[in-house]
Amino acid sequence: MSPRRNRPRGGDNFPPGGEGDGDRYGLESTECWQGEEWVVRRIGGGSAAKHYRCPGCDQEIPPGVPHVVAWAREGRVDDRRHWHRACWNARDRRTTRVQRSRNAPRH
Repeated sequence: MSPRRNRPRGGDNFPPGGEGDGDRYGLESTECWQGEEWVVRRIGGGSAAKHYRCPGCDQEIPPGVPHVVAWAREGRVDDRRHWHRACWNARDRRTTRVQRSRNAPRH
């Protein structure tokens, strides 16, 4: 007896940026912050494939870690930022300028 498959056999039939994009990359919602509307997309660990730098804590988000991608609705695609979920939830309690040590890498 062979083991049960938990994943569907077929691939996505949606082109990138197409109709099924929200399901493929995570749940998307709109939140209001600092007087602007922000698009917030929650990314699961399986979809996180690159290293990112969190603007909330200035620490690295390694591949495989669930996180949040947020950008202003009126902004450009290049304005997207990847945040730790805890940092995004605490963004109002954090200072606007992150202090780095002298030896911290500048990414």
